[in-house]
Amino acid sequence: MSAISPPEVRVWWRTPIGRTELVWMSIAFLWGLFMFFMMIYWHGAGGQNLSNEAYRTTPEKFAAKTDAMIAKYKVREVSGDPVVHPPAGSDVYLFGRRWQWWPMLELEKGKSYRMHLTSLDWAHGFSLQPVNLNIEVQPGYEMVFNLTPTDSGEFTIVCNEYCGIGHHLMLGKIFVK
Repeated sequence: MSAISPPEVRVWWRTPIGRTELVWMSIAFLWGLFMFFMMIYWHGAGGQNLSNEAYRTTPEKFAAKTDAMIAKYKVREVSGDPVVHPPAGSDVYLFGRRWQWWPMLELEKGKSYRMHLTSLDWAHGFSLQPVNLNIEVQPGYEMVFNLTPTDSGEFTIVCNEYCGIGHHLMLGKIFVK
């Protein structure tokens, strides 16, 4: 039998399976089970997967929350964009829109914040570098997770979901003191 000529036995599923093939199928099945249970285990024990919440929202509601946060906690501007320093433990609002993350944030090392993310236009990716924290941000949904900065410095937010012609310019900043 070859790929060009049809099999001699037309009822191929009744053909006995060879011992070597059975061994490899068993190894593949057991490996698949092992990897399935490891995903569940590492979700809880690994610490690299966020357990987040998602809520329905509208661009108007989320923008109003963000504007209120900016009005209350703005400390300075960088290149015309507000830098917000919310108190530890507070809700922090950040949204992606055609081609920027807004506003810039100033957080404290070792303090926890409840981050709220959304998109005002279309799908964006929130990638905090060099931490390698990745979240897909969809319009109409508010993604909520807890963030505790462990290092001081300046961190860049990169959009890792292609969002149009200005995608390569879509950056944001988080300053950690």
